[in-house]
Amino acid sequence: MRTLRGFRRFARFIAFGLVAAAIATELSKPKAERTWQGRVVGVVPYDFRPPTWQRIREAYWNPESDQLFSDRVFGVGWAVNLYKAKTLMEELFGKMMGTRESLSIRMKARSQGGGSE
Repeated sequence: MRTLRGFRRFARFIAFGLVAAAIATELSKPKAERTWQGRVVGVVPYDFRPPTWQRIREAYWNPESDQLFSDRVFGVGWAVNLYKAKTLMEELFGKMMGTRESLSIRMKARSQGGGSE
């Protein structure tokens, strides 16, 4: 229990530090050069611009991208491309079940004779 609490504190500390570093990076630039987007230490992406629907879609549902993680729409860190995650899960399911097609949980047609009419 103590270890989990310590890990959470550490993760919050790191997250706060990354946000502070991103803001400090932008504030250190001249006002005309501030874009409010970039990377902390050249690795962790940040974007403090107001999100748009186009950027949200590109980050969270992008069939054209092969990356599982994309830059976050607002804030610091990465977003998960849910389309790529779905594709990877379908491939894993196909390998585990021995079929390439994913099975739908919805019924295609009503069963005959099972209900009252």
